[in-house]
Amino acid sequence: MHYLDNAATTPVPEAVAKTMYDVLVNRFGNPSSQYQIGREAKVLVDDSRKVIADALACEASELFFTSCGTESDNWAIEAALWQNRRVGRHIITTAVEHNAVLEPCKWYASQGYEVTYLLPARAGNIAVSQVEQALRPDTALVSMMLVNNETGCVFPVAEVAKLLQSKGSQALLHTDAVQGFLKVPCSPKELGADFLSLSAHKIGGPKGIGALYISPRVPHPRPLLPGGGQERGLRSGTEATAQIAGFAKAVELRVEDLSEKLRHMAEIKAYCRERLLSIPGVVPVGQGAAPHILSVSLAGYPSANIVNELSGQGIYISAGSACHQGKASHVVKALQLDKRTAAGVIRLSFGPDTVKEDIDALYEALLAHKNSRFPML
Repeated sequence: MHYLDNAATTPVPEAVAKTMYDVLVNRFGNPSSQYQIGREAKVLVDDSRKVIADALACEASELFFTSCGTESDNWAIEAALWQNRRVGRHIITTAVEHNAVLEPCKWYASQGYEVTYLLPARAGNIAVSQVEQALRPDTALVSMMLVNNETGCVFPVAEVAKLLQSKGSQALLHTDAVQGFLKVPCSPKELGADFLSLSAHKIGGPKGIGALYISPRVPHPRPLLPGGGQERGLRSGTEATAQIAGFAKAVELRVEDLSEKLRHMAEIKAYCRERLLSIPGVVPVGQGAAPHILSVSLAGYPSANIVNELSGQGIYISAGSACHQGKASHVVKALQLDKRTAAGVIRLSFGPDTVKEDIDALYEALLAHKNSRFPML
């Protein structure tokens, strides 16, 4: 198997699975219970929170567990707009955010909010000047992802935070860092973010667990789920202790020799880019600086066909969100590519365990079948 879709999800290391199994079988107490195994479970949750907070260089008290990145994004948007309900009803975001941001913004637009969508350049980047031009006195929220999940472009979140401060804006800043965590610098303090969303399964953790950083600038966030008072009363519901422990273990594993892992992923990406662009008709899409995502296009060849053909050979890539029921994604549309290029966009994404042999297998498969198996548009 040649797995090249780590931006979609990542393999779970054995050590993470073993940690979760131990919690499920031997450390199954409810963290809200007052007897010993309950207290032990609470310590487990607290210790896990600190591990993840340390990786973010923030306080553990500023980190709240959620079920996934989508929930974190939704909560951040809701909390920011509630906090700034007297500031105004204007939102700034980008046209290439994950749907976990775009769909809530769409809903708020139906409730009377005005949303400004910033379009990327052809290379996929967003400029700080675009935010400056869109900023208004009634802007309540700026939501900008840290790394785009299709192009790998790194957005200027820290520079936007400095802009908001220099303008004296009351707008709160949210960043969806699901693709950025442990891939690019991702400290909310250094970024200047008021909210930062995470998801465990993008870094070798389990699915079904995420987190949201909330800045001290938001001293009384609106609770997402009122109930039994878990997560300091902001997100009630019995903690998913096994998933939380798995999340923390995945962070521990990824942080170890992180610089070497990032160097390796960047090297693999460069190797992949060089090999694929040597195939006639393959063109780059975007100029993403993140070390783990590369998008290219086999212009004129439907990406869904490419994905399905390679899957049959045990090579797993993605049209990402680049192909949905035969139509180009909102990210591809925003890049304003020509029809033939847009239709052939594929995304390759790498992890610490990706090797050059995986890239060679992809290259050989594309080269061998480009003219014989993939019908051109």
